[in-house]
Amino acid sequence: MPLYAIPFPAFDPVLVSFGPIAIRWYALAYIVGILLGWLYARTVIRSEKLWGGPAPLTVTDFDDFVLWVTLGIILGGRLGYVLFYNPSYFVAHPLESLQLWKGGMSFHGGFLGCVLAVVLFARHRGISILSLGDLTCAAGTIGIFLGRIANFINGELWGRPTDVPWAMVFPTGGPLPRHPSQLYEAVLEGLVLFVVLTALIRAGALKRPGFILGAFAFGYGVARAICEQFREPDAQLGFLWGGLTMGTLLSLPLMLAGLAIIWAAMRRQPARST
Repeated sequence: MPLYAIPFPAFDPVLVSFGPIAIRWYALAYIVGILLGWLYARTVIRSEKLWGGPAPLTVTDFDDFVLWVTLGIILGGRLGYVLFYNPSYFVAHPLESLQLWKGGMSFHGGFLGCVLAVVLFARHRGISILSLGDLTCAAGTIGIFLGRIANFINGELWGRPTDVPWAMVFPTGGPLPRHPSQLYEAVLEGLVLFVVLTALIRAGALKRPGFILGAFAFGYGVARAICEQFREPDAQLGFLWGGLTMGTLLSLPLMLAGLAIIWAAMRRQPARST
């Protein structure tokens, strides 16, 4: 081990097991993230001040929506990984695309799955697609934070080689010390984005449907593009056009879409408190 490198903590990716059944930190991050996001969303819905009047959806609506968005995140995240990050492998091994317990999830695929869940549920219930999207994005940052922490515990998605004082030698990352890029992503994509969106909500952003959705898309795209400068690209892909990674390339259209949604939201008259 190189001098001054921090050894990776000896985390067990399995939190607890009962015979053949194992509960992993990664699965727990999804469960807790969805639970905390659900509780956060319920609190926001109940605050008429934040919406400029009664919220355009009820707590019961969101309670029923949780199952829809959970399926959208899981199915979209897995499908996105299969299509964006390793399509040739899964063409040769199609049954492994169903083996979620082996890992392999894509945020961008999960986001598209979430968007589809929002659109379908909102139309089914007759509620505002944009307002439901705002609420879902604001709550989703909690899950992103916990998911990146779980990536760190699993010792996966580590960063590029570096000589910074906080560099770590990961068990599967070879002998070189690397950036703990999972923690960078947890802070920027999760914690910082949560704080920014919460501040915007408190400033009245929910009165312009779509604004938080656009801010999330743009903010996540920027945060991800920054973190990709420290994260080792997937081995089967490496660096792509112009030295960019797949994560960066997928984030560019997300940023542009976010700006367009923000622009459209700003053109609408805000709801007024009664």
